[in-house]
Amino acid sequence: MSLPVVILAGGLARRLRPMTERLPKSLADVAGQPFAIHQIELLRRHGLTDITFLVSHLGEMISATLGDGARWGVRLRYIFDGHKQLGTGGAISRALPELDDPFFVMYGDAYLECDYGAIAHAFLASGKRGLVTVYRNEDRFDRSNILFADGRIVRYDKQHRTREMRHIDYGLAAFRKSAFRGRTEGEVFDLAAVYEDLLAHDDCVGYEVPNRLYEIGSAEGLEDLRAYLAAKGTSA
Repeated sequence: MSLPVVILAGGLARRLRPMTERLPKSLADVAGQPFAIHQIELLRRHGLTDITFLVSHLGEMISATLGDGARWGVRLRYIFDGHKQLGTGGAISRALPELDDPFFVMYGDAYLECDYGAIAHAFLASGKRGLVTVYRNEDRFDRSNILFADGRIVRYDKQHRTREMRHIDYGLAAFRKSAFRGRTEGEVFDLAAVYEDLLAHDDCVGYEVPNRLYEIGSAEGLEDLRAYLAAKGTSA
């Protein structure tokens, strides 16, 4: 079972400057090839072949490098934010008319080895408008921001974290388009606001992933993934 995938790749990547002043984060070199190719090949191995990049900062470089995806046996599309940064939630909201329903969302700096088919099945079976994957982080890779208990997300809050929070947003979510209902065109907002709204209405399911996440959002994360892939002896 598969869903189309939306990749959020429009951020300014300030933590990776000066590299990202001239190169989008998605094209950062990881094990000899642009990071986005690792994402595409990982998704393809899981049967996910319909991929849309939401781009803004230096987005033309991403589309020029990756093309239509034919060389990997996938379909790639690109949707641009426009004249201003809309935030992760705003970028998705703006792109909704061009997206299929429902869909996965993942971050443009995330390398996630997980069971995408099982996650899609859990989402569709739940009948909810949203799903958030979580990982038991214990503040190891970042500050934990989710209270997850008995298979439920009790609280999701990036701003007011508590000691009881042991989990973190893993970086993969699933939505029905209706999850973004009520947002105005061009509104700037973070995807976390959608999570919080859905959870407040008991309209979001949590899914715990056992595998740790890798990301290239920071110099440390970039080197961590480079070492991980080198140790695996793979370029994907």
